[in-house]
Amino acid sequence: MLFASPLRLAYLAGFLACAGLLAAAYYFEYVLFLDPCPLCMVQRLATLLIGLGFLAAFISYPHRWGLIAALVFTFAATLFGVWSADHHVWIQNLPAADVPDCGPSFEYLMATLPLTELLSIMLQGDGNCAEIDWQFLGLSMPEWTRIWFSGFAIATLAALIWHIRTIMKAK
Repeated sequence: MLFASPLRLAYLAGFLACAGLLAAAYYFEYVLFLDPCPLCMVQRLATLLIGLGFLAAFISYPHRWGLIAALVFTFAATLFGVWSADHHVWIQNLPAADVPDCGPSFEYLMATLPLTELLSIMLQGDGNCAEIDWQFLGLSMPEWTRIWFSGFAIATLAALIWHIRTIMKAK
């Protein structure tokens, strides 16, 4: 049976939530014309990794160790997402004098820099990351992604603990 367990259905829901978050990001970029900063792109990567982890957990559900590996990967991706969103919020809340200088566009960076330098710049962020172009209920986009990533982290950790306890009881 495809949805024999509520947890398996939750993994599918996590994957679909990540797909929805990525769809929203592309809507903001291509319909509302809000250009993503380097840290926004890092958060998109984290969302993609979390979604792939949930999909792997959904697919590998009957196989204990494959499922544990998928959940560990997903949990690590959620921690990366929380860190990147938190760093982005920190940059947005810096005093104007402390905000890093704005850099070139992300497309230019991708075209001109080697991968290691591109990743370094993306993880540090720049002045473009300090701009708040969109808010909902008084929270900026990185604050919302931090909430999503934190929720994914809590849910993934709870599922991981539950599966490990189940394995230990079976022995």
